[in-house]
Amino acid sequence: MNPQELKSIMGSGLLSFPLTDFDGEGNFNRAGYIRRLEWLGPYGASALFAAGGTGEFFSLTGEEYPDIIKTAVDTCRGVVPIIAGAGGPTRFAIQCAQAAEKAGAHGILLLPHYLTEAGQEGLAAHIEAVCRSVKFGVIVYNRANSRLLPDTLARLAERNANLVGFKDGVGDIELMNSVYMKMGERLAYLGGLPTAEVYAAAYKALGTPVYSSAVFNFIPRTAMDFYKAVAADDQATQHRLLREFFMPYLELRNRMPGYAVSIVKAGARLVGHDAGPVRPPLTDLKDDEVQMLKALIDKLGPQ
Repeated sequence: MNPQELKSIMGSGLLSFPLTDFDGEGNFNRAGYIRRLEWLGPYGASALFAAGGTGEFFSLTGEEYPDIIKTAVDTCRGVVPIIAGAGGPTRFAIQCAQAAEKAGAHGILLLPHYLTEAGQEGLAAHIEAVCRSVKFGVIVYNRANSRLLPDTLARLAERNANLVGFKDGVGDIELMNSVYMKMGERLAYLGGLPTAEVYAAAYKALGTPVYSSAVFNFIPRTAMDFYKAVAADDQATQHRLLREFFMPYLELRNRMPGYAVSIVKAGARLVGHDAGPVRPPLTDLKDDEVQMLKALIDKLGPQ
């Protein structure tokens, strides 16, 4: 798939991050991962991000990563495109990007580098090095310590034709509007805040109608229903699901840093698609919190 085809996919429907399956000892569970992808594939996501944020990219080793991406590509071939997560230090991000390209992924989502802060010039050098290391499309994830200003993004896009997407995980409406006004149709845009459904209508108004859903991992039918409601400006359905599920879900998710991933793994376990525990430094939900989540899921009905 060439970069422009990846750009087109980004604007065509709901995207999601499948969980990465671990066994009881925290090792990659390939068989469980295959079953997960086979379950999620037919629900209609336009692409899946393998080894993304919800897939605990930040906890994976360099040895595990290629196997996870290849497993996703092989399992989903002809069903749903796979975009690989990549990130961390520049040279590691390049290794990930090249491994993903070799495995047959359709592109990468470039997650933030870690620990150290950097100025715009350094961020641009990091992103450009990754873009130039591969031929397929790159989506940059604007989040945490990797926040691009519109002029920086414009220079990068001018110099790197395969930089085709911008995913926002910051939630700065002024910045997002400035980016869109600056870049226009040069990039595809994706809402990427945790529990993106809560922000979906506002981002659509900014020219970003597409987002990635974490809850797709355990309530895929409801996730698709909500996306269709946003696309159709069906506020009644949006408000009902926000009131009955997403807002109380947010209260539970916000109890602990890192629960944005842990609560998704708990949800998958509750609906019969256990992905195993999260890896440290994340922690799993407490028993009473799992029961609170179960009550919310039960109200939604069969998925």
